[in-house]
Amino acid sequence: MHVLLRAFVDELARCGMRAACTSPGSRSTPLVLALARDDRLRAFSHVDERSAAFFALGHAKATGRPVALACTSGTAAAHYSPAVIEAHEARVPMLVLTADRPPELRETGAGQTIDQLKLFGTAAKWFFDVGDHEETPDRLRWMRTLACRAYWTAVTGRPGPVHLNFGLREPLVPPAELPPDDSGRPDGRPYVTRMAPVAQLAPDALSGVADIVAGTPRGVIVSGREERTADLPAAVEAFGAAVGYPVLADPLGGARRGPAAVAHYDALLRDDAFATAQRPDLVVRVGDLPTSKPLREWLAGLDATQVAIDPDGAWQDPHAVVDLSLGLDPASTLFALANLGRRTPDPEWLRAWREADATASRAIDLTLGDALSEPRVIAELGALLPPQAIVFVASSMPIRDVETFFGVRDDPPRVLSNRGANGIDGLISTAYGVAATRQGPVVLLIGDVAMAHDLGGLLIGRRLGIPLTIVALDNGGGGIFDFLPISSQRDVFEEHVATPTGLDLARAAELYGARHVAVDGLAALREGLEQSDGTTLLHVRGERAANVALHREVWSAVSAALVRR
Repeated sequence: MHVLLRAFVDELARCGMRAACTSPGSRSTPLVLALARDDRLRAFSHVDERSAAFFALGHAKATGRPVALACTSGTAAAHYSPAVIEAHEARVPMLVLTADRPPELRETGAGQTIDQLKLFGTAAKWFFDVGDHEETPDRLRWMRTLACRAYWTAVTGRPGPVHLNFGLREPLVPPAELPPDDSGRPDGRPYVTRMAPVAQLAPDALSGVADIVAGTPRGVIVSGREERTADLPAAVEAFGAAVGYPVLADPLGGARRGPAAVAHYDALLRDDAFATAQRPDLVVRVGDLPTSKPLREWLAGLDATQVAIDPDGAWQDPHAVVDLSLGLDPASTLFALANLGRRTPDPEWLRAWREADATASRAIDLTLGDALSEPRVIAELGALLPPQAIVFVASSMPIRDVETFFGVRDDPPRVLSNRGANGIDGLISTAYGVAATRQGPVVLLIGDVAMAHDLGGLLIGRRLGIPLTIVALDNGGGGIFDFLPISSQRDVFEEHVATPTGLDLARAAELYGARHVAVDGLAALREGLEQSDGTTLLHVRGERAANVALHREVWSAVSAALVRR
């Protein structure tokens, strides 16, 4: 089996895989050695399978290439489940390689054995149980084909996780030298090269949408999370400028830039008068729906034609309001629509949105001032971080505040988040996976409860020497819940909903060899962001009640400023 596994890993590298994550164990030894000994791969060693899976998720999210995960048999594989589910929901390619007992040792009471067949259910895009085979020429060809099928299945179409389960027999440690293997294609080519389908623009569909745009002067573009298409932000910007539609862009899509971008739609749409006056007749949507609840409710209540452009046909329509769903590449579609030139933009429509956004921006700045607060910290990150930086944002309040307080920038940093299943687990590990791609400085924005969920992920920085800056917003519990009606139920709220952890983050940083900085003002925050080596924990303390009050003050200030315009 050892020669077959070497051929399997060789094919993954030929297809384009460049990273793998391993965890300790006996049954997985042949898999781990095959991955770790291939010079084309960076093999990251992890103690904890759950951290390994989220690390792989972050690495694959940032690069667009699948990362292999290799673990031993038993519950080790089950620890992959949260990350596999997130990868499925967020369309992130992943190769999950689980070691297992051979068939004759399953359901017999053999140690460290569970049912691993289709362990991840529908979250796995494809599952295959790999048997134990003799190392014959035809089996080598078959194994190479299997590796190619697994890789291309993960990355083509709607990307997602692929699970291969390897029943491995002893001896698990290969001999000192394996026999040579020349079964691969010459010149380093994959055994099977998969050509992805070319994104074709359907002329009839494109013409129909162009006609709708041409006859609809009052339209908006809603740009949500989209991590795979590098030129989509430019396409959204070009289309918005060409047709004169405001771009309501979630920072997760990268399109909050250019002369048509509107940053503060969350605050604006909380004002009933503005939301009613600026009702469009057409909505063009790309990417996932943004997080903003006011935006989602506004879209749900519109009497407007709504067009969704999604190459995978994902059903991003919880309120059943989409009229036309186009299974087309969003970037090429928007570029084509921008270049058709079938209408002259109505400058007043876009101007009304942009002036309101500028009004909201001034009101927010005046309300926040220079005092240290969660919104002020997030606004600073959006303004100060260089364009080559990546901001990885936790769910709950951090992602909502990024959507609310990041401004329009021509050169914004890249923003990533685990918004497939919207969980708060594994976020430190995921951020380290992003940082390991070496694409630029990475800042993790996280709350104290989410920090507690993955505190062990800090071990990655200590063991692997990957630099990461963590901005921890510590307000003593789940701050998002204070905005909800449940917060009035004081007899159960604090213990069972807000769940303050009482963790001393300074001691946690010391335990894992991280630099701890108590942020007491904006100057300390700015100085801390300039640290570039090791793990730096910028600890921002706050109070949940004060944070709720400040948000409500911001929303009132924006509404009052809109009235005074």
